[in-house]
Amino acid sequence: MNMVTEIITTNDLKKMNPVFGQLSFDNHEQVVFCNDKDTGLKAIIGIHNTVMGPALGGTRMLQYNSEWEALNDVLRLSRGMTYKAAVTGLNLGGGKAVIIGDAKTQKTPELMLRFGEFVHSLGGKYITAEDVGMMTSDMDLVRTVTPFVTGISEAKGGAGNPSPITAYGVFMGMKAAAKFTFGSELLEDKVIYVQGIGNVGEALVENLSNEGAIIYITDINAERLEEIRDKYSVTIYEGNNLFAEEMDIYAPCALGATINDLTLSQLKAKVIAGAANNQLAEEQKHGVMLREKGIVYAPDFLINAGGIINVYAELENYDRKEIIRKTENIYNTTLEILNNAEINDVTTHQAAFDVANERIIARKKKNSIGHIN
Repeated sequence: MNMVTEIITTNDLKKMNPVFGQLSFDNHEQVVFCNDKDTGLKAIIGIHNTVMGPALGGTRMLQYNSEWEALNDVLRLSRGMTYKAAVTGLNLGGGKAVIIGDAKTQKTPELMLRFGEFVHSLGGKYITAEDVGMMTSDMDLVRTVTPFVTGISEAKGGAGNPSPITAYGVFMGMKAAAKFTFGSELLEDKVIYVQGIGNVGEALVENLSNEGAIIYITDINAERLEEIRDKYSVTIYEGNNLFAEEMDIYAPCALGATINDLTLSQLKAKVIAGAANNQLAEEQKHGVMLREKGIVYAPDFLINAGGIINVYAELENYDRKEIIRKTENIYNTTLEILNNAEINDVTTHQAAFDVANERIIARKKKNSIGHIN
C-alpha cells in the first residue's frame, strides 16, 4: 500500500500563495492531502476548528475541474461546518472531506477503504459522514477500518441516511422564514422553486407537497426531474432563468454560490431557504445586498443542520425522537435569528454567525482556564 499524508498549516498556505488569505482559508487548523496510487485516491480533508469538539463533516466525491477548485470547496465547507454545529448547539468542530473523481465510475470499495485509513490516521480529530456522491453503504464500508465515521446504516447501529432529516430541518427553517415574512408559517399555495432534487431536494419536495405548496423543480438530470414530477405531481421549470421568475421562496438545494452578483440583480423571491451549503458567493457583500432588496435569507448553515443532528445522535446515543425534537427546534432558532437581525440592523447571515462565534469563543475561554488550572 502506497499511502501518503501531508499536513499543511494555514501559515504555510498563505506563504505559498496570497489566494490562501481569502475568507475560505482563515483559521483552518489543518489541511490534509491524501494520495494513494494503488487505488487512485486523491482526497483533501479540511479541519477548520476543533474548539467545540472533534471536527465532523461529510465526504463528497466530485469530478472537480481542478485540484484548486477541490481545495477551495473543502475549505469553504469545513468552515461552514464549524458554525453549523455551533449555532445548533452541538459540541462538535467543523471539518469536511472531498474525494476528487466521478462517484459513478471511479468509486471502488478499495478506494473507500483507503480513504477510511486516512481518516483513521487522524486519531479522531476528524469524523467523516455521508455527502454528495456518497451513500450509507459507503459509510458502512469505511466503518470497517475506522470508528471515526457516522451516518452508518440503522442495521449496523447507526442513525441511517441523514438526507430526510436534513430536508426536514430546511422545511422547519423555511416555515420560520415564512412566519417572519408573511405572518404565517403555512406554506400552502406559496410558490416555491426547488433547485436541485437529489436525496435532500426530493425529501424537501415531499414535505412541501404535503403542505400544499405550488412547487417548481429544476435539476441538471432530466430523468430525475420527470421521476420527481410524476411522484409528487409538481411542475418541471421549463424556462432558462428561474431567478427572474416571480416566486415566494427560492430553495437552492444543489451546489453553493447561487446567490451572486448576477442572480441577485434579477432575483424576485421574497425568501431564500434551501439545503445547499455556502449559498452566498460572498457572505458579507451578498448578505447586505439581500437585506437592501428586502429578501429574507434563512442562513444555510443554520437551517440545513438536520443532517449533522442526525449523525451526532450516533456519538451521543440519543434516539429518533430526540433527533426530531432537535431538528424541529431549527424553527425556533431561525425565527429568533431573523428577529435579532432586524433589531440589531445586521444581515441574517451575520446574526447567525455571531451566535455561533460567541459559543466558540466562550468554549475557548473555558478551555484556556482549564489548561491554566
